[in-house]
Amino acid sequence: MTRGQHQPAFGLSFDPRALTDLLQAPTDIRDLTLAYLQEVVNAERFGLRLTGDLEGYRKLFVDSRKDWRVVYGLRPAPETSTYRQEIHVVAVRPRAGNDVYDTVGRRLGMTSRPLSARTHAARSSSPQLTTCRPAPMPSAVPGLPHLPQAPSHHHAR
Repeated sequence: MTRGQHQPAFGLSFDPRALTDLLQAPTDIRDLTLAYLQEVVNAERFGLRLTGDLEGYRKLFVDSRKDWRVVYGLRPAPETSTYRQEIHVVAVRPRAGNDVYDTVGRRLGMTSRPLSARTHAARSSSPQLTTCRPAPMPSAVPGLPHLPQAPSHHHAR
């Protein structure tokens, strides 16, 4: 092989809707996506790992403004394939309004909007907030003045 030509490390497949996404994308986005996917298939580029509900998938930033994303996963290739594994493109969509991630969630059959690990953490309540502890007596808090004891109403006879 000549320099610059590599034997692909992975096969490539598209969700049919992702192929439609690609065909409907602006020309520059389509060209960049195909160039980046070639590098992914050749194991020269790896997208960032997604977390939360989309763990196991990766994202590629397509344009310099990071407005477009490609979401893909690595999965076993069909038995008839030359490759053991393939890159499976789930979506090629704009990031605006989390469109790409909502689309991926629907295409993967998720019934609710996919959440990232950061969102899961933000939505979970802190164990310190859920534990009921009595408030300390003011006299037990260092630095606060001690309150005088209330006079006893018991009279000696």
